[in-house]
Parts: sequence; structure tokens; C-alpha cells
Amino acid sequence: MSGALAARYKGLLSYRWGRVSLALAAGAGAALVHPPFHLLPGLLGYPLLLLLSDRSASLKGAFWVGWLAGFAYFFIGCWWVAEAFLVNPAQAWMAPFAASLLPAGMGLFWGAATALYRRFAPVGVRRVLLFAALFALLEWTRGHVLTGFPWNPAGAGWTAGSAMSQFASVVGVYGLGLVTVAAAAAFAPLADPGARRPRLIAAGLGVLALVGLFAFGAVRLASARISETPTLVRIVQADIPQDYKWSPEAYHAILGRYLELTAQPGAALPDVVIWPEGALPTTANDLFATRDAQAVAAALQTGQTLLAGLSRGEPDPSAETGARYYNSLFALHDEGAAGLRIGAVYDKHRLVPFGEYLPMGDLMGKIGVRSLVHVPADFSAGPAPAPISLVNAPPAQPLICYESLYPGFTPATAASRPAWIVNVSNDAWFGATSGPRQHLNLASYRAIETGLPMARATPTGVSAMIDPWGRIVEGKRLDPGHAGVIDVRLPQAAEPTPYGRWGDLPFAVALTLMLIAGRRRAGKAKLGR
Repeated sequence: MSGALAARYKGLLSYRWGRVSLALAAGAGAALVHPPFHLLPGLLGYPLLLLLSDRSASLKGAFWVGWLAGFAYFFIGCWWVAEAFLVNPAQAWMAPFAASLLPAGMGLFWGAATALYRRFAPVGVRRVLLFAALFALLEWTRGHVLTGFPWNPAGAGWTAGSAMSQFASVVGVYGLGLVTVAAAAAFAPLADPGARRPRLIAAGLGVLALVGLFAFGAVRLASARISETPTLVRIVQADIPQDYKWSPEAYHAILGRYLELTAQPGAALPDVVIWPEGALPTTANDLFATRDAQAVAAALQTGQTLLAGLSRGEPDPSAETGARYYNSLFALHDEGAAGLRIGAVYDKHRLVPFGEYLPMGDLMGKIGVRSLVHVPADFSAGPAPAPISLVNAPPAQPLICYESLYPGFTPATAASRPAWIVNVSNDAWFGATSGPRQHLNLASYRAIETGLPMARATPTGVSAMIDPWGRIVEGKRLDPGHAGVIDVRLPQAAEPTPYGRWGDLPFAVALTLMLIAGRRRAGKAKLGR
């Protein structure tokens, strides 16, 4: 860095609003790496955040630098949550709070990471390791504490299915984030004073890490062997807007659209038909209590299986409403004259706070806040995710909507390893925002981590068949605003991945080694002063 440029940079840092602006710019840049923007220069937000943390005069200052960057990152990445509260005019007042409080809360994790980093007061180029390790540790924490919110972890900035994303098959998306942040932050020492050689070496190692990610992924994709199973899957996308869905007069029109697409002639008869999460504006209990269940059976052919996202109620005298409600996936097998048989039911395990249940429900209810569910009470959580058996298809692991954000929900090496993942989601809540495209990218990482194909069904997009390397099967995608079906042979699962065998262990080992390396240098620096 030239003397004049360095002087301007230091002058900006010494100016309070300059630091605020740079912190916001760091977070915004990192956020714009993610879909649908794909602005890779935004990776420079991480070295900028490191430098701002270095120049903070106190732990408090370092915390606020990280919090501001995190606020900008999550505001850009999660602003679409406000769209869900605009569907119901009675809840529209909550939209500004959702759009601001969520990034404010998530920004606390970034603030904690930068404050911890500043606490150790590291010096030298090896401080990059400490910064990346603490950042990754807090990212992992964000994905787990209080059920977690693992939206847009740093590693998911790479487009799923690309060469750069494939290292997630070894270390998972958190491990990929650790490498990504370390590689980007390695450019921060270029702004340091002093000897040039170690600074250039650090930047060179950052470049080498990025080249290594690409080389690993390119080799993995080049060696991928694509094959199909005999199972023919039909993914149904009816393009039902959320604000239309719950009007009582729309019910039969919506049911009719799903039945028409289900029965639509194709080149061959699908073995499995998939409807998205909450496909119909009714519960499964009401559906099976009416002749509409017969209409569903009539749209299917004998031997077909329908995987339908439907809510259901279960009597429970201890519940305030006399029943518990679940967000479920039903496996309905058509047995001809005998009608539909329920082969399996999967109840969603990881629920969305404020969307499907209210944390501190009594308090929230008193101030007029309620969840977005359209059943008499909040949803209850089902048991831990486990594969379901199907009559005419290989066993599948259901993941309902939000659950597809979480690594580790799908068995990867045990005898119960499924052959594919079924991800049903209702992204209609988020309209034509960036949310549905980001959700597709995040869900696709579960295919990379497990080596399993994923069939993804949503009411308004993006629906797709994803291969075991996280790539959308060519031509097998329906974007937002399109209605139709995807008929596709289920891809053969790949061999179990290292991440499937070891989970987060490689990530934990790398994280520990980087913490030790960075912390030791910091300790020596303190002793020398």
C-alpha cells in the first residue's frame, strides 16, 4: 500500500463515522457474495473487518465494528423475511421489526467474534488464523444456539454445485466458511507497515487456498459419475401466491390445480409425485374427512405414491386448544379400489421461530404478536429427522423448509442411510425476493455434504432436482412465477462423503489448530511488550 493511500486509510479509521461506514461496507460486501448477487469482490469485506478490529481502541469498539458489519450482512441477506408479514394485512405492522430485529440479533455473533479477536490483541500475519477461527466458531454457534439460524453462513457464498463448493463434502459448509474467510482475510496484512515479505507470503497463501479449493472441486466434479435409478419422480409447482392461498373461496381452485398437474400425461408414469410444504389450505384431517381425498386418489394411478406437505392435528386434552398441530409430509400410496393408504408421516422437527411457533408465547401474545401459522395453535415439533420407507421408491429423508438449512440432519453412513432427500418448502411467503434463490442454494449444500440427490418442491419456486454434487439436473428446474411439473429420473446416490463419515470433526480439528497457532503468536506478543 502506498504511503499516501495508507495515510488516507488511517485518517478514515480515526474518524468515527468513517469507521462506521467501513464496518457497514465490510458486512454489505460479504453479503453480496451470496445469491442472487454473486459479487465475489465482496469477499474483501472480511479483510476489511479484520483491519477495523485491529484498529479498534477497546473491546467495546471492536464489538460495535463487528455488530455493524453483521447488521449490514444480515439486513441484505434476510430483508425478505419482512415479506412474510405483509401477506396478512393484520400482521403488516410487524414487518419493519422483523427486517431490523433479526439482523440486529444475528449481528451479535459477529460482534462477539471481533471482540474476542481484539481481546487477544494478536499481531503479525498469523493473526489471520485467529480471526478466521473465531469468526467460524461464532458462525457455528449462530447455527446451533437456541435452535440456531444458519442462514447464509460464509461458506455458502459459493454457488452450490460449483467447483468452489465441493470442499463442503469434506468439512461441511462451516469448514468451507473457515477456509474461505481465512483465504480472504489473508490479504489484510498487505495494509500493515513493516517488512513486505511476510505480508506478501500471507496474501500468496490466501491465493493458494482459493486455488486449492477450485482444484479440489474441479477434480471432484470431473470424476463424478452420473447415473439414474429406475424411479421416476414428478415435482409439482402450482404457482400459488401466499396471499391467495388462504382465502376460503380459493380452496377448490387450488386443489384442482394440484390434481390437474398430478394427473398431467407424461412420457412415462411417475412412481412418486411430490407436492410442496402446506400444499393445500386445509389440514390432512379435514382432507380425509371429505370426498376430496377421493379426488386426490382419482388423480393418481394405482401404485403411485404421493408425497404431500400437509398440516395435521392430533387430539391432546392437555393442549389449550384440545389438539396439537404438526407441519407434516405424508406418503400416500394409491392402492386402486382400496383408495389411498398412509404409508408414512414425517413431522417437522426444527420449527421456524415466529413463523411456526412463538418463543415466549404468553408474553408475545399479550403484545399482539402471533405466529404465521394458519391453524388454531402453534405447531409442535416432531421427533429428530429420520428416513421414511416408500412402497415403490428407495427410502427418503424428508426435510421440511427451514430444516434444509441444517447440516447433519440426514444419515450419511449408517445402515439407515437414505437414497435421496425430499425437501418440501413454502417459499411463497417471500414472494419475488432473494429469499427463495438463497434457500435453494443453502439446501443444495445438503446434497454436497451427504452425496445424496435432492428433490425440492415449492409452490412458487424454486423447485428442482439436485444431483449428489449440488448441481441442478439440466433442464429440471422451475423458477418463481412458473407453474408446471418436473419429470425426472432420480439420480443415483454417490458414495458416502468424508463429511458424511466424520461430520464436523475435520472442521473442529482445523478450527482448534488455527486457534492454537493464532493464540500462541498473540501470547508471545504480549510477553514481549
